[in-house]
This record gives sequence, C-alpha cells and structure tokens, in this order.
Amino acid sequence: MFTGIIESLGEVIATRQEGSNMVITIRSSLAPELKIDQSVAHNGVCLTVTRVDNESYDIVAVAETLIKSNIGQLTPGQKVNLERAMIFNGRIDGHLVQGHVDSTGECVSVTPQNGSWEFRFRYPEQFAGLIVEKGSICLNGISLTIYNVTNTEFTIAVIPYTYEHTNISAVQPGNTINLEFDILGKFVARQLAVRS
Repeated sequence: MFTGIIESLGEVIATRQEGSNMVITIRSSLAPELKIDQSVAHNGVCLTVTRVDNESYDIVAVAETLIKSNIGQLTPGQKVNLERAMIFNGRIDGHLVQGHVDSTGECVSVTPQNGSWEFRFRYPEQFAGLIVEKGSICLNGISLTIYNVTNTEFTIAVIPYTYEHTNISAVQPGNTINLEFDILGKFVARQLAVRS
C-alpha cells in the first residue's frame, strides 16, 4: 500500500525487452536503501525491485502493466515519481493507494494560475462512477483532489511544491498519465454490482 505522497524523483537510465516484459533501470537516491523483492511505486505503478546497487536498481513490468499504464512509454532521461510502500505506524498524508493502475488518461490542458497550475484530464467514461467532486485520485502516483468533474474529464490544482518535486511539471496536453481510482469507490461499486 502507498499514500500517493511522492518521496523522490528517479531517472530512467535504460530499458530493455525480455520477452513480453520490459526491464527498466532507475537511477535514484533511494537505491542504497532498497532491497530485492521490495515494492516501489513508479508513476503510481507498484513494481518489484529485482536488482539493486548504490546508484540504481531494476524493475520488471509485465505485459498487463505495459498495456494498462504509461510505464511502457518510459525512455532514458525521463523522470519517474517514486514512493516506497507505506509503514503503518504514522499519519497517512495522502489517501490509500494500492499501486494498481486502473487506466490511463490524457492531459487536455495546463493553465498557470499565478502561483499554482490547473490541469484538465480526460479519462475513460467507464470509470465515471468512481470519481466524485472533491474526491481523491492517484495520478502518476500523486495523491490529488479532483474537481469540475464530468463523465469524461476532471481538473486538479497543483501547488508549487508538488510541481517542483514530481514529474507533473513535465506533463503537457496530449501526454498519457496513469490513473488509480479511490479503492473505497471501487469497493462500493463492486458491492452494488453484486447485489443487482
């Protein structure tokens, strides 16, 4: 489990295909603290560390992950939002995040707001029942509050700290982002579907 509070930015330094899998090497200041088999969220996708040294580590993304997220679009030089799994002994500053991306969305617009930024995103209509006004969403691993919600679009506001310490600053109209909808909404939707 994660909280959607980004801990660090990593940099992709290499990618390679191994069958239907993609092996990604990440340079990160977190590398010396990681161990093999540890879960780390990459742009909101929970992936397992398979190799580690003092400066970098490897993760493997399987075909399902490559289909459902933007992980397969990563190239050397790109920045990746990183968060290690949460420890259940303190405050949860974001919201409960599984690291299981539900879908991707597309950036529609980025509007500077004199000290903050407003981003508009389009998402698949099949997930409209999981989004509520002023609810939480995990976008590229970042826990954010959504507003101006429609059945296909929503808006987020980004403060300077988040803009400077995550890869949201690189998102432009037309870019693909990872979306994980709130787990509580998914449980409610499933219960209602089972009952009917």
